[in-house]
Amino acid sequence: MSKPIDEKILKACINKDPKAQEAFYQYYSSSMYGICLRYSSQVEDAQDVLQEGFLKVFEKLSQFEGKGKLEAWLRQVFVRTALEHYRSNKLHLNLTGIEEIEEIGNEDFSMATLGQQEILQIMNQMAIGYKTILNLYAVEGYAHAEIAELLGISEGTSKSQLARARQQFKSIWFAKQGYKHGNN
Repeated sequence: MSKPIDEKILKACINKDPKAQEAFYQYYSSSMYGICLRYSSQVEDAQDVLQEGFLKVFEKLSQFEGKGKLEAWLRQVFVRTALEHYRSNKLHLNLTGIEEIEEIGNEDFSMATLGQQEILQIMNQMAIGYKTILNLYAVEGYAHAEIAELLGISEGTSKSQLARARQQFKSIWFAKQGYKHGNN
């Protein structure tokens, strides 16, 4: 996004103006939908999270104090909404019972060389618990202590699940490339 949303629209949203809320939604919906997709296993779930997130945003927008960027605040609302959505719908994050993933080599592997669409496609094939940890750490920039608090797990579990998530990500990528465990 090139520039922040107009201050008048923001104030009108706080005052529950439907036209301003529509403009706000149109301005931020595509970037927030991207967040919802990263935390969802299905498009329908992402759409539900998007709607729930905007309801929360419009309900709590007056609490945004202008400290920091509005978009960063919105990202936090949508990440937390996605996590709450899965807990409330009993799509619990299985962080301990997921089968072990074999070690695979790094053979010039780097997520930085992958496009956004390819990363999203791979992440959508991952176990939801691994996908969530990877999103929170690598995409959203949360520290392990914050992830532990958000998910109700220990910091050590967060670290070990991130390592496993990275392995699963690489395993899926190598499989897409036609390699078995990183070898030709």
